[in-house]
Amino acid sequence: MARIRKFSAYQKLERPYTRISKFTKKSFVRGGFPALKITKFDLGTQQKTFNTTIKLNVQRSMNIRQNALESARTTSNRLLEKTIGIKAYHLRLKVYPFHVLRENPLASGAGADRMSTGMTKAYGKSIGTAARMREGQTVLELRIDQANAKLGRQALGMASKKLPCTCKVVVGQ
Repeated sequence: MARIRKFSAYQKLERPYTRISKFTKKSFVRGGFPALKITKFDLGTQQKTFNTTIKLNVQRSMNIRQNALESARTTSNRLLEKTIGIKAYHLRLKVYPFHVLRENPLASGAGADRMSTGMTKAYGKSIGTAARMREGQTVLELRIDQANAKLGRQALGMASKKLPCTCKVVVGQ
């Protein structure tokens, strides 16, 4: 299986590119929307009321890939589920990865001329998706009781280490 490309290639917020041409043959979207790796957006008990809300906010605008979001979600959920149980919190992933990431793979070395066409029609294949984040936007929101607030801060702190940007844990009532 091919390795995932470095995140530095996709971290900047750029205008999503759609190929539009006056020739209908050249107006195409290759690859479609890739399968989503995030399995759940709401975890824990949704119906119960909790008295403390803890949020994980990003510090700068950037793209965050879906595999980083899934990793952050599973890390925080695992800690909370093992220690306080599934009925004592509600964790919500607040963003959806809509932005399609594309790659134009170029081969180099022997036989490369027979494999790739260079930059001809270089729209690229879809390789993944990313969420477009603005400064101060909330990635994860945790509703929990005041008695477990310290554990909630720890869980979101562990989740922030999985994300490619600096994050801030904000506690509210």
